[in-house]
Amino acid sequence: MVYNEIESAKREELEELELKRLQSTVERVYSLSTFYKEKFDELGITPKDITSLEDIKKLPFTTKKDLRAHYPFGLFTVPMSEVARIHSSSGTTGKPTVVGYTKSDMDVWDEVMARVFTLAGATSKDIVHNAYGYGLFTGGLGFHNGAEKIGAAIVPASAGMTDRQLMLMRDFGASILASTPTFALHMAEVAQKAGSDYLSHYKLKAGIFGAEPTSKGLKKEVSNAWGIDYHEVYGLSEIIGPGVAANCKESDLLHVFEDHFFVEIINPQTGESLPDGQRGELVITPLTKQALPLIRYRTGDITSITKEPCKCGRTLLRMESIVGRVDDMLIISGVNVYPSQIEHVIANTEGVTLNYQIIVDKHGHLDKLEIHIEVSDEIMTDSLGQMGALKKEIQHALLNNLYINAHVVLVQPRSIERSMGKAVRIIDKRKEQ
Repeated sequence: MVYNEIESAKREELEELELKRLQSTVERVYSLSTFYKEKFDELGITPKDITSLEDIKKLPFTTKKDLRAHYPFGLFTVPMSEVARIHSSSGTTGKPTVVGYTKSDMDVWDEVMARVFTLAGATSKDIVHNAYGYGLFTGGLGFHNGAEKIGAAIVPASAGMTDRQLMLMRDFGASILASTPTFALHMAEVAQKAGSDYLSHYKLKAGIFGAEPTSKGLKKEVSNAWGIDYHEVYGLSEIIGPGVAANCKESDLLHVFEDHFFVEIINPQTGESLPDGQRGELVITPLTKQALPLIRYRTGDITSITKEPCKCGRTLLRMESIVGRVDDMLIISGVNVYPSQIEHVIANTEGVTLNYQIIVDKHGHLDKLEIHIEVSDEIMTDSLGQMGALKKEIQHALLNNLYINAHVVLVQPRSIERSMGKAVRIIDKRKEQ
């Protein structure tokens, strides 16, 4: 089932619509944004130069630095009287990035989130337990409005208070869970303490998870922990919030709602476009935004795309789950590695959990990589010899698969601090030196 017939349109029809909306967006920013007009003029470009989708390569990139440099409303293209909603980031690494929405923008957001729920098999008969944070972050309210759009009952639980979340999910009979994957796993661990038959007390059938780069191993663990279908949603506040892409039941690849978002993959070092199937940095141009239209926004996320149609009947191009971030990539003694690659190795090892922490330091002039991994409860009761063999197995797998030497430290179950939001996986002490 598709929510909107455009999801299964012919590629020619999709691209015709994309071009029309791209041209309209370019005209909008050129006429209403001093920032973009100056950028275009520097490059000698006018809206008339955009006659095909390929011409988007002529346009300048936009970065998070540009948003911060024009804090708070400098890139808005509508007067504040037309702004219906304002969200922002936390600003922990500088000024927050501020985003605005007109009523039309809100309608688009509701539409794409309704598609996300439909992809997960949700209908008006479902009860959605929303454990994303409400407030300035886009997660909570984005999911809330999407659930209302399809007519489902929404429980605005927000984040934190694990015991209360579990009580509400159990007593209200929630059938759809919306949260970060690490919080879902944390809730399952807490629920399991109440008894091994905890799943019999819940009616969940599917979960919609996002906000974190996630390996296949973590997806499988969350799915098994709750006995549900795992659906992933991708988005970012600068573009819309959650709702740029999501996967259906037929594939792990995420359908990009390209009638609203034009996506590209580029080499993060050179900015050159990369072919379908090749991993690089994801660049997004929203095609229907009014309050904050951005041109070629560099997300910093690493992924790949394909135009191969899906078995579900949708013809939208698809992207793989985010592998990592450009600024998340670790360089260990000259070897490039993403945390999700390390997580994949851990996921394929029996006897350990996916609760881990990567610590990078210097030993003299050499990089030193240490990985703390929680073992399962069963392993803790076994001999030290088995622990030693398990440690060697993981270190060998990391060297064989990723070409990195790592010191693995196996720690007790539930000893690594949990995060109620996005998991903090990396501690890079080299930055402190």
